Amino acid sequence: MGVRANRVVVEADGPEDRKPQSDEARSAFTPPSGVEQPVLPEEEHPTSEFAVPEGLAPEPPAEPEGSAFAPPSTYSAKHAPPAFTPAHGLPMVRLPADAPWQDRMRTMLRLPVGDRPVPETARKEDEAGPAVGRVLDLTLRIGELLLAGGEGAEDVEAAMFAICRSYGLDRCEPTVTFTLLSITHQPSLVDDPVTANRTVRRRGTDYTRLEAVYQLLADINADEVSPEEAYRRLAEMRRNRHPYPGWVLSSAAGVLAGAASVLLGGGFTVFMVAALGAVLGDRLAWLCAGRGLPEFYQFLVAAMPPAAMGVLLTLLHADLRPSAVITGGLFALIPGRALVAAVQDGLTGFYITASARLLEVGYFFVAIVVGVLSVLYLAVQFDAQLNPDGVLNPVERPVVQILASMVLCATFAILLQQSRQTVLFATLNGGVAWVIYAAIAVTAGGSAVMATAVAAGLVGLFGQLAARYNHTSSLPYVTAAIGPLLPGSATYFGVLGIAQNNLDQGFASLAKAAALALAIAIGVNLGGELARLFMQAPRAAAGRRAAKRTRGF
Repeated sequence: MGVRANRVVVEADGPEDRKPQSDEARSAFTPPSGVEQPVLPEEEHPTSEFAVPEGLAPEPPAEPEGSAFAPPSTYSAKHAPPAFTPAHGLPMVRLPADAPWQDRMRTMLRLPVGDRPVPETARKEDEAGPAVGRVLDLTLRIGELLLAGGEGAEDVEAAMFAICRSYGLDRCEPTVTFTLLSITHQPSLVDDPVTANRTVRRRGTDYTRLEAVYQLLADINADEVSPEEAYRRLAEMRRNRHPYPGWVLSSAAGVLAGAASVLLGGGFTVFMVAALGAVLGDRLAWLCAGRGLPEFYQFLVAAMPPAAMGVLLTLLHADLRPSAVITGGLFALIPGRALVAAVQDGLTGFYITASARLLEVGYFFVAIVVGVLSVLYLAVQFDAQLNPDGVLNPVERPVVQILASMVLCATFAILLQQSRQTVLFATLNGGVAWVIYAAIAVTAGGSAVMATAVAAGLVGLFGQLAARYNHTSSLPYVTAAIGPLLPGSATYFGVLGIAQNNLDQGFASLAKAAALALAIAIGVNLGGELARLFMQAPRAAAGRRAAKRTRGF
């Protein structure tokens, strides 16, 4: 006979106890009425056989538990053994102290993070360094001055990396683009990184300030300047006025255009007319800059007065060389500095910055072409007989042209706000460049592009050697020296051909101007690389690492 289970009903006063009972209350094993309920054990869970007996204390762990990525307590980041040693061993990178800091930092940047040696001057364990945020901010401010002054992206990164290592931050990664500077510091593999960035909104050409920044960098690398002293010197650099007033700059622009016209065969009258047109164009550009107009319109307006002067000489039927007047006015406008920096960034692997710089140069060229083309189109409507044959067959006057090229370089250096100590070297360097170019292109009848590349290569080589000797930037010794090599004639021929509805000849001349410009930039960069490669370069057992050729994939 089966046993019927009784339902246990518990009466409660509150509504909360009227909820359905649990499974234990409705179990089929509930004892019948009259049988006492068995006493429940004191512990609800049975004792495990691995439980520690009473009266015995558990053994403490060997080391506290932590993340699997946490370094052991005996690990030292500064004296860490290599995680993996290949069969052929790890190449040792030796950075001699007598090498310039630019070369040492550039070599460090081109190495993987794991292969970079620790700073030469390691801090003591109890020595407190400067605040990380303050060092990063100082690094960004100095990088901003360098990038705004026209330095290449790799040189800016090397400078930023050098500042961080000088102040004890050896795990930093700087990043430079055309308008943005960023730097990241990671104290260790398990700590959160600290990132700071700064936007470059204004650009200006002042090579005197650039030299002062490089002097500050040299002092920081020599551990002679604290962050507070570096901030003070940066503030002085920003407060200092340019070394030359505005009227000197306008006069230099006029003399530059006149010297360029003499370089192309003009006489004293042509010199004066070209100088007057360049001064008018410079003043109009200053007026547009004061009104807040973009640089595109400043270049456009500055290119119109020299072209108007050439057209005026043609309409007056003066027995002069109007083409030399127009071409001379273009020499002061062609953005050679930005072009050299753009090609340098592309050759060193900074393709985003190089593309932005080349786009900027393209806009400037378009502005010059539009400005000159507008004047020449009006001249064609008034039947002005513009003939470029006089410029196509330049008069060979070696002594006069060499002197004119040196005057051109000197005035170009003044326009770049260079210090008086560097103007003389840039002048001599430009004179040598013109002699090499004329010997190959004019005397020997060689290719103008090849002659330009060879002359620009010597300019880059001598400029880099002078910069390494003085521990400063190479731009003051190079940029002004390439002035006589700028493609002013080819640019004018292209614009004139388009104005005369001769499109094939016009675009061919503009393509030649672009080829000459690229030859200048590549030659300057190649000369600088040769100087770094053979003159006290950092020695490494494995050589300087670089990207391999992709071979089509």
